[in-house]
Amino acid sequence: GTHYTMTNGGNINSSTHLLDLLDEPIPGVGTYDDFHTIDWVREKCKDRERHRRINSKKKESAWEMTKSLYDAWSGWLVVTLTGLASGALAGLIDIAADWMTDLKEGICLSALWFNHEQCCWGSNETTFEERDKCPQWKTWAELIIGQAEGPGSYIMNYIMYIFWALSFAFLAVSLVKVFAPYACGSGIPEIKTILSGFIIRGYLGKWTLMIKTITLVLAVASGLSLGKEGPLVHVACCCGNIFSYLFPKYSTNEAKKREVLSAASAAGVSVAFGAPIGGVLFSLEEVSYYFPLKTLWRSFFAALVAAFVLRSINPFGNSRLVLFYVEYHTPWYLFELLPFILLGVFGGLWGAFFIRANIAWCRRRKSTKFGKYPVLEVIIVAAITAVIAFPNPYTRLNTSELIKELFTDCGPLESSSLCDYRNDMNASKIVDDIPDRPAGTGVYSAIWQLCLALIFKIIMTVFTFGIKVPSGLFIPSMAIGAIAGRIVGIAVEQLAYYHHDWFIFKEWCEVGADCITPGLYAMVGAAACLGGVTRMTVSLVVIVFELTGGLEYIVPLMAAVMTSKWVGDAFGREGIYEAHIRLNGYPFLDAKEEFTHTTLAADVMRPRRSDPPLAVLTQDNMTVEDIENLINETSYNGFPVIMSKESQRLVGFALRRDLTIAIESARKKQEGIVGSSRVCFAQHTPSLPAESPRPLKLRSILDMSPFTVTDHTPMEIVVDIFRKLGLRQCLVTHNGIVLGIITKKNILEHLEQLKQHVEPLAPPWHYNKKRYPPSYGPDGKPRPRLHNVQLNPIAEEREETEEEVHLLNSTTL
Repeated sequence: GTHYTMTNGGNINSSTHLLDLLDEPIPGVGTYDDFHTIDWVREKCKDRERHRRINSKKKESAWEMTKSLYDAWSGWLVVTLTGLASGALAGLIDIAADWMTDLKEGICLSALWFNHEQCCWGSNETTFEERDKCPQWKTWAELIIGQAEGPGSYIMNYIMYIFWALSFAFLAVSLVKVFAPYACGSGIPEIKTILSGFIIRGYLGKWTLMIKTITLVLAVASGLSLGKEGPLVHVACCCGNIFSYLFPKYSTNEAKKREVLSAASAAGVSVAFGAPIGGVLFSLEEVSYYFPLKTLWRSFFAALVAAFVLRSINPFGNSRLVLFYVEYHTPWYLFELLPFILLGVFGGLWGAFFIRANIAWCRRRKSTKFGKYPVLEVIIVAAITAVIAFPNPYTRLNTSELIKELFTDCGPLESSSLCDYRNDMNASKIVDDIPDRPAGTGVYSAIWQLCLALIFKIIMTVFTFGIKVPSGLFIPSMAIGAIAGRIVGIAVEQLAYYHHDWFIFKEWCEVGADCITPGLYAMVGAAACLGGVTRMTVSLVVIVFELTGGLEYIVPLMAAVMTSKWVGDAFGREGIYEAHIRLNGYPFLDAKEEFTHTTLAADVMRPRRSDPPLAVLTQDNMTVEDIENLINETSYNGFPVIMSKESQRLVGFALRRDLTIAIESARKKQEGIVGSSRVCFAQHTPSLPAESPRPLKLRSILDMSPFTVTDHTPMEIVVDIFRKLGLRQCLVTHNGIVLGIITKKNILEHLEQLKQHVEPLAPPWHYNKKRYPPSYGPDGKPRPRLHNVQLNPIAEEREETEEEVHLLNSTTL
């Protein structure tokens, strides 16, 4: 079998830490440049070192004990502040978005800051049938031309609706373009990438937070086919990032900061849906890369605090955390699993279609001139949306209000056209459970309008997700599913009413019984479509039942969500967020993907045969000028340090940024450091001639235990190491001699190549025989050990036969 090792380079004591820290650490060493990946192993070692230092000092004085307690509590403190800020901002966004959405239709004269519903709460002149009409609320037509009814009034309201929609959209895209380009989109693909260890400076900054909060309100109010739920996760993560800078434990350690961001993303979903448990599961299942147990507790606490703050603000005025809380009075029956599964199939097909269509459109936007005019694109999409949406009452509604109406069961107090059933005159009294009834004309016209709304939402969502305004995908996907679900629910209800003697209905649906709940189908359809797009499972089911309060309907939700995932996976395993990560070229190694190919570390490492030799540093033979020239001539992020050009045995690994900072710092602070000064990475400085300049010791910045694998290590093991340990790079050795290096970028490029040229899943029987030369030569003598990529050939391993060289050349990529 193949042998692989993850050994230390060089003989070092077990007491040696990852960084041999000086008494005075060089400022800036251990930090990262923008668009670079963090080294999780180094960050964890730094944190353990800090923890040991605090523990060793805490018994020295009361002040040190106080500092250690503050350090221990700072984690809980930062997630509390994040939860408070997330809840407050979410409440503010909800209230502002509701007011500005209603502003497109009219204004409340008695109190300008009231939305339509609040305006009519205190009025005594509303009727049951027209509960949304009151003298205090004036439409734009009433204010401008003095007509409440008629074609003139309709046209004026239509024009004002389009005017406000375009104004809000233009303002949103302008603010994003001028002040914070990172505030566009949903933010979840980037947050996934950041949580996997990538640095995007400014993405979670204060400007991004401020502009995203303002433009999210404007984008939602403009009526575009987008939601505020995804961007609320970005807003919460911005809060978490900003508060983490108040605590040195998190501000100086990128890995620790990502624990706060995981908790913040849970708080974001908690306030977006009023689903604290769903938020924690979302963070665990969908966005987090590293999720230890204490992060689970802190995520739980952050979600709890955020939900508590939102409940205190009560933005929906219904004393609940959610806008569409529903209560159904009938259980679901076994035969209904069939339509639920069909809704799951629809959700999976919609998800697969949406991902392909949206990615194709986004790729086209990137590669054509159209992408250079983001403001124009937003204006065009907003104009088309407003013009088509106004005539249809279901598309004119705020998307959250539409979902609420589709989820709601038809009770005796409902005046919606979806509840326009013909009443049975023989019914003795109205009870809470209204029996299934034949649909009236209102229901049939509503179904036609919903079908048109479904087509409109499907097309517009494809073109809207990815434009340069904050745009979430949760609510539009749920709306599409809810529309499809409600249509299916009404169809099954009418089937059960007219054919209650059929075999499947006979047992459950007696005449006069309340058997089918169309609102439940809308809920299941919404979950199925959201699952088809995002490929979430556990967290999605929990979010939906927390969102609606429908605890009894977990089994239908589970059936639909799993079906939608299976159907979606049949067309491609990527969810929308992973697809956008790949489209943007972020260095993200997805833990869900399996590596099934048969390549080795030697096939992926750099340098290749055609490349220049590997750039390395020697332990004590190079000058400051040599290192500066090497840094200027290459763009590598780090360099292996070897004993000497002759030996080539690995000593450690030095990062480019650390070398640059250390040399600059030494030139400023240490006397006698010049270009010809010898650089020493060894523990003991070699003896130098008396007239030579002062040597520069850089052992403190050397990683003494870089991860190494042998050239024969299977790539599936290398990929696993990178995923589970969060490595930036890994050195490839042969008998302790450095052959090359594998970086995260090399692995991603390799995976992309393998996707395009798919290998067989299982290797052929002769795979191992062909790949390596046999152990014994034609003369029956053992062959010498070989390595096929070398900096300088070593004397004792130079003797190779022509046959061996040919074998190695033919099998190496």
